[in-house]
Amino acid sequence: MARNSYFGELVAEFFGTMILILFGVGVVAQVVTSVPPGNVGNHDSIAWAWGIGVILGIYVSGRISGGHINPAVTIALAAFQGFPWRKVAPYVLAQTAGAFVAALIVRFVYADLINMFDPQHTIKSQGIFSTLPGNGVAGVSVTTAFFDQITGTAILVFVVFALINARNNPPLSNLTPVVIGLLVVGIGMAWGANAGYAINPARDFGPRLASFITGYETAFLDQYGTPYFWVPIVGPIVGGLIGAALFQFTVARYIPADETVPTPVGRDVPR
Repeated sequence: MARNSYFGELVAEFFGTMILILFGVGVVAQVVTSVPPGNVGNHDSIAWAWGIGVILGIYVSGRISGGHINPAVTIALAAFQGFPWRKVAPYVLAQTAGAFVAALIVRFVYADLINMFDPQHTIKSQGIFSTLPGNGVAGVSVTTAFFDQITGTAILVFVVFALINARNNPPLSNLTPVVIGLLVVGIGMAWGANAGYAINPARDFGPRLASFITGYETAFLDQYGTPYFWVPIVGPIVGGLIGAALFQFTVARYIPADETVPTPVGRDVPR
């Protein structure tokens, strides 16, 4: 039987992103709803679980679809690496659907703990599913959060482009997903305060929508009552394009085209 490889790519992106969110949103739910809050895990465990989710999500989908699991990455690859533009919208839809389904699973499994912690489903627990300026604490403006998302995603895509460039001594032995996961851990530890480091439109919008249809009336607003859902969508897309452009027009142009890279068995092969 012939297999539809294009459909397989979308399935891979769906499940790759679903795995990412099961670990990422799951760990936030665990930390937030533990009694007292933070008793089971902390910020570091959140950062590490998101990174692990990225690693495993890429391993799930990478061989079939490239393991984008992030619309900002997909759009940047289309703009600068020749990824077909006709595939961008279907990839983004698959990624967002995977994030949505994963968030529904977390919402169902953690329903009892969420109801005990925040029975009215308010801004108090909304951050389990989607990001907020200052992680829900007053004092961080939407403008700051927007530029934070641009910065964090620019770092992400800049380094991802460096890691996937075959002429730039990339990780060997299929370790690229591990290094990308560590990159996300680092971003979470260094850039998590202002806006929760969504750095991925699907990661934020899918769970945000899932929380909205399961009782969070303020899901598309921030703690100030301002529409906020667009910030983790537009900011990462802009940041991803900036990061990709910076790599392509600076570092990439100076990488020699005729270098060799050592293989795991010690032989050199042309890149």
